[in-house]
Amino acid sequence: VQLQASGGGLVEAGGSLRLSCEASGSIFTPMNWYRQAPGKERELVASIRIDGSTNYADSVKGRFTISRDNAKNTLYLQMNSLKLDDTADYYCNFRDSRNFVYWGQGTLVTVSS
Repeated sequence: VQLQASGGGLVEAGGSLRLSCEASGSIFTPMNWYRQAPGKERELVASIRIDGSTNYADSVKGRFTISRDNAKNTLYLQMNSLKLDDTADYYCNFRDSRNFVYWGQGTLVTVSS
């Protein structure tokens, strides 16, 4: 399975972006969005299970919404009220039933003041 992320760009603080991650096949395990800011470690932003239940990092709760369309094999991240600290490369990810980990390529989100 390959993951193709898109939707990053330049946005002013307080603005919104929607990231997408299209998979080349069906995924039945939890899917995640990670991000990595310059000089920092990659961190988990949000997760969603096949049943739609979600978890979020404290730093994005109330601002970001993760969702998935299983029919379209696509993962989304709606990001609202963006802050300067949200600037990072964003990666989609999942681990399959054999414990193999898959990563999409990063999509860059830059939040300006």
